[in-house]
Amino acid sequence: MKQKWWIGKVAYQIWPKSFADANGDGIGDLEGIIGKLDYLKDLGVDIIWISPVYRSPLVDQGYDISDYYDINPVFGDLETMDRLIAEAKKRDMYIIMDLVVNHCSDEHEWFQKAMKDPDGEYGKYFYIAEKKDGKLPCNWRSYFGGSVWEPIPGTDKYYLHSFHRKQPDLNWENPKLRQEIYKMMNWWLERGIAGFRIDAIINIKKKLPFQDYEPDRDDGLVYIGRMLEEAEGIGEFLEEMKHETFEKYDAFTVGEVFNDKESELREFIGENGHFSSKFDFAPEMCGKHGGWYEHETVTAEMYKNAIFDSQMTTGEIGFLSNIIENHDEPRGVSRFIPAEDLSDTSKKALACAYFFLRGIPFIYQGQEIGMENCDFPDISDYDDISTMDEYRVCLDAGCTKEEALNLAHTFSRDNARTPVQWSDEENAGFSSHTPWIMVNPDYQRINLKSQLHDPDSVYAFYKKMIALYKDPQYHDTLTFGRFHPFEREQKNLIAYERKNGDQTILVLVNFQKEPQTVRFSSKDQNAEWKVLLNNTDIVDRNGDQITLCGYQALVVTCD
Repeated sequence: MKQKWWIGKVAYQIWPKSFADANGDGIGDLEGIIGKLDYLKDLGVDIIWISPVYRSPLVDQGYDISDYYDINPVFGDLETMDRLIAEAKKRDMYIIMDLVVNHCSDEHEWFQKAMKDPDGEYGKYFYIAEKKDGKLPCNWRSYFGGSVWEPIPGTDKYYLHSFHRKQPDLNWENPKLRQEIYKMMNWWLERGIAGFRIDAIINIKKKLPFQDYEPDRDDGLVYIGRMLEEAEGIGEFLEEMKHETFEKYDAFTVGEVFNDKESELREFIGENGHFSSKFDFAPEMCGKHGGWYEHETVTAEMYKNAIFDSQMTTGEIGFLSNIIENHDEPRGVSRFIPAEDLSDTSKKALACAYFFLRGIPFIYQGQEIGMENCDFPDISDYDDISTMDEYRVCLDAGCTKEEALNLAHTFSRDNARTPVQWSDEENAGFSSHTPWIMVNPDYQRINLKSQLHDPDSVYAFYKKMIALYKDPQYHDTLTFGRFHPFEREQKNLIAYERKNGDQTILVLVNFQKEPQTVRFSSKDQNAEWKVLLNNTDIVDRNGDQITLCGYQALVVTCD
């Protein structure tokens, strides 16, 4: 691919509500982000993705937008947003915002007008339908549980919502609606943001006309993803959006794309793709089946096969955005590392395994200090609406309250939404006020202040990884180099090569607590080795083999 400004950059996701509170009200804000820009710059971050800060009733933490042209007062105002963009630019950093256009809030002006006149102009901005023969238009289940159809009071009509009932889906089949969206996007790009992370974008194309599918639970409904398997033609919407917005500004765009087909990969992220990149969610999908109670424990082999399959499928078509966690997932170290093996060493091993894959490395706030899942005492302590639904599903499936709560401890999105642990001071240094959601009780053990000047900390290891990634001597290989699995069949070994011309960089991660030996071919045996990164102080190499201790991660050149 041609060199683009965003290729070779390191990205960082901020969940504003839990990042840094500057005004002492217990809620993170834009001023808090501005105050941490120097920290992020020093870490090595280039691109900052900020989860929604638009005006919103916060039913789904800002993914329910009531005004796309304003900032929610709990986070600040437009003037502060402009200052954040300007301060980032002073540091050669880029701000990208969440683009949530599959749906809006039921408090948005468009929807309010649609409810007053469902058959009028604004009614066509949404999916509004009536029952037929006493039945709803289709039996799709929303992502947050229950039917996608919600009655419109005082009428015999219903509106569609793929997510919460207070998040009505926007009707992308309406060209006037699409132009309103493009106008808003360009308004933000003109203000100086560098692009968008694009939320739930696959959902904008529905399989029409509405139809039922075979139910997959006793409620007679079917997971809405079943419909998406048959929806065709989304590329037309995405190409129009790109031409009307992104390409005019050379914007960076990363899609939240769960349901694309392998044959569509080039259309999505190829040289002239709809987006600059898309997240690799393959590892996040590991072990997921139905409700939480059906999920499997993720093993090292499952994780390895997920990331390797994605890398091999993508090849040099485009650049994936690689993650181990985000605001919609539990903490990666708690998900991918067995609880009994969780340590600074194993956290570094997981970091090394994903960070040097081909693509754009994304870091989620707190990941760089190894933040872990949080055991909320009671289900009432959770805030996330998805967690409430999954908890109910577990109870309906026969789980006890204790079992359902333990599953929430493992899988809830709120695990990643607890305040960033800046120090061991009150409220983890996040705020002078009691935070909007509980602080993880482990903050006195895991916090930035204790790691900042510790050369063996998880934080120090992330800085070393980023510095290596950007080192001019290796940057081209780690950015453009081809991906090749290394000894893939060796159990619990996550190893791969990045090759670019005559340079080869080998990543070796022993993803288990027991040592294991890796053997090399005669060609590799005679190569000149240089250790670039090591999460231990041991290099046990003997001729054609190297013995890795438990959760050891090594990055070497072998030219």
